[in-house]
Formats: sequence, C-alpha cells, structure tokens
Amino acid sequence: MRTSSRDLTQAVVALLVASTASHALSIEGRASTCNGHPELCDRSYGNVSFVGTHDSYAVGTNNLATNQDYDVTQQLKDGVRLLQVEALNQNGTPQLCHTSCTLQNGGTLQDYLGKVKSWMDSNTNDVVTLLITNTDGMPPTTFDGVFKTAGLNTMSWTPPSAQLNSTAWPTLGSLIDGGTRLVTFLAQQADFTQVPYLIDEFTNVWETAFDVTDTTFDCNVNRTNGDPTQQLYLINHFLDKASVFGLPAPDVANAAKTNAANGTGSLGLQVETCEAQYGRSPNFMLVDFYEYGGGSVFQVAATANGVSYNPSTAIATPKDGSSTASASSASTTSSSLSGAQGLIGPTSSQLWWSLVATGVMSVMGSLVLF
Repeated sequence: MRTSSRDLTQAVVALLVASTASHALSIEGRASTCNGHPELCDRSYGNVSFVGTHDSYAVGTNNLATNQDYDVTQQLKDGVRLLQVEALNQNGTPQLCHTSCTLQNGGTLQDYLGKVKSWMDSNTNDVVTLLITNTDGMPPTTFDGVFKTAGLNTMSWTPPSAQLNSTAWPTLGSLIDGGTRLVTFLAQQADFTQVPYLIDEFTNVWETAFDVTDTTFDCNVNRTNGDPTQQLYLINHFLDKASVFGLPAPDVANAAKTNAANGTGSLGLQVETCEAQYGRSPNFMLVDFYEYGGGSVFQVAATANGVSYNPSTAIATPKDGSSTASASSASTTSSSLSGAQGLIGPTSSQLWWSLVATGVMSVMGSLVLF
C-alpha cells in the first residue's frame, strides 16, 4: 500500500499538534508560585527555611500552658509553614495536650488535622510541614488511622528511604505538582516499613537546645540520631524564664525582642550565627507567639531564603493579656539532652506537672491550673 505525500504531511502535522498540546498542558500543570514565591519552586525542600510554631495547638491567654495566641488556621494564613504538636494517648486517641491533658487540652489530633486539611485544600501552592512529638510512644499505625480519617494520608509525601541526605529532598514545585504537599516528621516511634510517610525526625533532622533561658541562643547540636552534616536542622528559638516553683515558662514579655530580625537574643541573630557556623541556613525556626514582632519572624525566613517579604495583608496582632499572662509551661519535648534516646520518658518537671495538674492556685490575681 502506497502512502501519498499528502497523507504523510497530515500525519506529521497531527503529531506536531499533539506534541505541542501535550507540552502546553505539562507547562500549565506546573506550579508557578510555591509558598508565596516563584523563586522557591525550583528550590529543594532541604534548602528552604520555614517558620514554625512551637506547641501550635496550645492557644490562649492568661494560661500557664499556652504558647500561641491564635489557632492553626490563622497561623497558616499568616505564613507559618511548620506546625509542631505534642500528642498524648487518651484511651487510644491521640490528644493534643501540654504534658498533661488536665493542664492543657488542645483537642484531638483528628480535629486539628481537619483544620490543616481545610486550609491546604484552599491553598494549593503551599508546602506544609508537621512535627509530631509522640510523648506516649504510640505506634505509627495509630497516627496513620487519624491521617486517613482526616484525608491527609494521600496528601502526604513519602520519601524513597527512611533517611535522606539534606541535599536529596525534592523541590517545592515537585511536591506541589505531585499533590504531596504535606511533609510529616514523627519524633518517636516512626517506622518506615509500617507508615513510610511518617518520617523519623531525629534520623533526618537535628535540633538545637530548648527550654533556653540565655539570650545567647547558640547553634550547637543538641539532639540527633544521625550525622548532623547530612541532616536538615531546626533551631528552637523561644525564650523561657523561671516561673512557678522554678519551672520553665515562655518569657512572653520579651517575645517581640526574641522574635526580632536583629538585636541581642533575636531570631535574626541566631540564624546569622548558624549560617556562619554551618554554611547553610536552618531549615526550621520554631517560635512562641509568632505574631510578636509584627511579622519579623517571616522577614527573617524571607532573608534566609533570598526572597522579599511583602505580605498582602497584615498578620495578626498580639491578643490582650498575652504579654502579661502567667506564661506557659515547659517545652513539649522534655528537657535539653545530648541525645534523642530519652525523649519518650517524662522529665522531672513533666512528672511534677502531671502530679499536680489537677490542683488549682491563684497566681498574680488570676486563677490558673498548675
């Protein structure tokens, strides 16, 4: 059978049209803005700095056990992209509590994740990170069930292996394009063979010290189960002070200075110090009362990422009472240790809080739990 030149021409044209259309669809399907900036789309997740909220669920004022003024939806709206929570086992249900659910109860993890899912469904060009402190050592399958109920399991990114080099992470653009915009770290009991999208934190991330009362905020490795030179890293930048019975509590009165872009004890200064020490910016910056400083924490992140910070709307402002509140209780993850092995068991201060959490005392004229 002979083919005419006309037939060949039509066939070639058809192939060219199909190829062009396919290429156009491919380009159209790619993210052009990632976490608010086009420049970040081709940037590796391991080469981006994210602002995070310490005890993001612990919301309120004039309460010993709160670390934030606004709930997770407002935090995300304002630019927070790392959400740290502490989960306790309440009859098999992960409950977001500050050391004791009597002391502070932030509701179920399922309800919390429902809010995260709702926000992410409405903001499809953003990568969000969760850091779960699994205080009671619940199995990863328990969290998997909650993620499935919330509809976040299919939105979660699964790494190719249990441990990744800091340079091996995908770009923000590829995470967004693939529909896997949620990265979740589990601080205890992660098991890649059971639930691979719940990534072991200390195998992949090292942290600086927490419960810090010295405004020096050094950049030394405090907790890790891996090689810090190959890991992502997180700086705990929330200042504590001695409170009731000498227990650590956030220094809310100095939160604006702590969250500032420059100055003694500022977030900006610690980031600069860590950059000079390690040749790269911290991946995660965990703060209390993120809105103190009027957006300074986001300015610090933007500077570290080499982008501009020009929000279209102003972020939330500190709520009345938070600056004079009794401040919150100790950090979620026990005390500063040189390794991560002891994190599951409670510290002496946590045990103390658990024993007396049902008591009530009057502090500075306000009735608060202690």
